[in-house]
Amino acid sequence: MYIKRNIGWGLILRFAWKNLVFFTIYTASIFSLYHFFELQFIDIPFQPLTVIGIAVAFYIGFKNSQSYDRFWEGRKIWGGIVNYSRTWANQVLSLVNDEQETKKILIYRHIAWINALRIQLRQPSSFSLKENASVERLVKKHGEQKPACDATKQFVSIEEYNDLLKRKNAATHLVKNQGIHIKELLDTGKITEFDKQLFHGVLEEFYNLQGKCERIKNTPFPRQYAYFSTVFTWIFVLLLPFGLLNVFENELIDMSHDLKPWFIFLMIPLSVLVSWIFTTMEKVGSNSEDPFEGRINDVPMTALCKTIEIDLRDMLDEKDLPEKEKPKDNILY
Repeated sequence: MYIKRNIGWGLILRFAWKNLVFFTIYTASIFSLYHFFELQFIDIPFQPLTVIGIAVAFYIGFKNSQSYDRFWEGRKIWGGIVNYSRTWANQVLSLVNDEQETKKILIYRHIAWINALRIQLRQPSSFSLKENASVERLVKKHGEQKPACDATKQFVSIEEYNDLLKRKNAATHLVKNQGIHIKELLDTGKITEFDKQLFHGVLEEFYNLQGKCERIKNTPFPRQYAYFSTVFTWIFVLLLPFGLLNVFENELIDMSHDLKPWFIFLMIPLSVLVSWIFTTMEKVGSNSEDPFEGRINDVPMTALCKTIEIDLRDMLDEKDLPEKEKPKDNILY
């Protein structure tokens, strides 16, 4: 998640430079064919383009609204994980009549669960967004998509960790292990039957929250909206220079001869600007479709996991607490 109030131009250019170069060359080529090679027939009336532009803007607006809903739902789910994590630790500390080590095992296993869930959600899928090489290098440099379970290793026993490596869904098995541990505590009289029901109610909520995350992760944004939004945007920006030829031609009729050469060249930067605005609006929606990929605009799960870990270990009265997750290049992962 980008945390700086204003997005720096360096980051903007990482996303936009290829399009800006393409639009400049493409528009300059059309401009040259029209004005220097006198291919006057290539201009088209601007009025149809206006209708297309309005339709594309509405379509992009709908896509961006629905994409943001997916991001915000993901953030609300992780807000629930934060709240129920504190509830779990509070119940463990208040209800378990056993030595501190047992309480630590239950709380640490939960920290392992949130990290396992984070790692699983960040595994790339067949429909994951692919950016240009410059953006991909930035994400890879920050190392938030490594396919490893090492983040859970320090929170569970070696035997449990080795078992998790064999599982296809490590997070699911960690919650299952919590349930088994709770049953053992009941059998040994360390908790009551009522306590067990409270614990299992929270474990059920963990499964609900995990399932909601997996629903967003495994269900792509409907491709008919995402794909045709891109197609319609590019149809519009590719036709735009041809329509601007007509606009500038009409404006030049009433203009003095001295200003014509300068005025006519404004068509190129104006066309590039409008094209960049439309493609950027479309790109904003695409970057919000999948909020768990570990990218620049996604839910900051690493930071949330670290916040939960700090809170829970502080509830255990530990002194050597980790530092809060710090942003990297103004990006909080």
